Amino acid sequence: MDVVYMDNNATTAVAPEVKDEMLPFMTEYYGNPSSMHTFGGQVGRKIVEARERVAQLINADPSEVIFTSCGTESDNTAIRAALASNPDKKHIITTRVEHPAIKNLCENLEKKHYHVTWVPVDKKGNLDCDYLYDHLTDDTALVSVMWANNETGVVFPIAEISRHARERGIVFHTDAVQAAGKVSVDVKAAEVDMLSMSGHKIHALKGVGVLYIRKGTKFSPFMIGGHQEQGRRGGTENVASIIGLGKAAQMAKAHLGAGMEQVKSLRDRLEQGLLKSIPNTILNGDKQNRLPNTLNLSFEYVEGEAILLMMDKYSICASSGSACTSGSLEPSHVLRAMGVPFTAAHGSIRFSLSVYNTEKEVDFVIEKLPPIIAKLRQMSPFWKEGTCRAQ
Repeated sequence: MDVVYMDNNATTAVAPEVKDEMLPFMTEYYGNPSSMHTFGGQVGRKIVEARERVAQLINADPSEVIFTSCGTESDNTAIRAALASNPDKKHIITTRVEHPAIKNLCENLEKKHYHVTWVPVDKKGNLDCDYLYDHLTDDTALVSVMWANNETGVVFPIAEISRHARERGIVFHTDAVQAAGKVSVDVKAAEVDMLSMSGHKIHALKGVGVLYIRKGTKFSPFMIGGHQEQGRRGGTENVASIIGLGKAAQMAKAHLGAGMEQVKSLRDRLEQGLLKSIPNTILNGDKQNRLPNTLNLSFEYVEGEAILLMMDKYSICASSGSACTSGSLEPSHVLRAMGVPFTAAHGSIRFSLSVYNTEKEVDFVIEKLPPIIAKLRQMSPFWKEGTCRAQ
């Protein structure tokens, strides 16, 4: 079997339709979209079309959409803009399970005399909203809460949180990098002030992202240069990637119904097959309240990295919830926040599917993974008849 790719929350394959739409603007139509001549103007019109397509995916006005280099830039821009627009306020609220693009920035801001409230989650990964609301103050400059968690897929009540922030006159930002294209994201219904997206999570290229800024929201540019993006993000546009992102957004919107239902069906088949065939396996996250493509499982008493290495021999691609591969012996900060036992947190694997996965691939993983886990457990000093010998 070819590569079985189930790591789509990390990145996605570029859709063939996206590639085809981009290619002419990498070769034949190379004009600067800001030029006055017709040759450049036709490129500018395609960027306008891409902006409209992205806006349609999230139910925004095209003028509220600006293009960035990635989700991390969008997150950083949103947070820094909110703080710059409210210089007298020194309080930020975010969650304990945010992506590092938010988490690490907020930790950095704590060293610069900002006070950050880290909102906890329960054992299923659901947010303690009452804790969040109790910590809203007159000094709060920003609330930033992800739409859906990248590791567990758990979806947060963004519209409700946004309403509470809005009632206090507080800027609200959401990192929707994992949610856009998988669940309905409606910025008007949720009434968010700013929202981040990333192209490579919805079958566009890496290196292009989106920041939605609601009309009327105070904004201080992070990238200052030319007039591009209405002066909100200077620099000559990444034309081909923006056009590709527009096509990917159009396709993502079309897949939200039946396409995502098919993905969910495959995810559930994988989940049921693995839970049935591998004992001492824990589902991480809320079984009902999560993205349709995401499955996070902990296999007790084994290391996630060892599982990934053995799956790689069968060309099965997934991610570990443990940060050991990055030089840390600590498991995922998300799983720690959820209180996942140490014996399970290190053995967590995230499977994330897309519209390109098949039933045959799911069955292949169900066939190959149980003997891998069994072999690793036999090698583990902590495994004996499903119990931990080292306490």
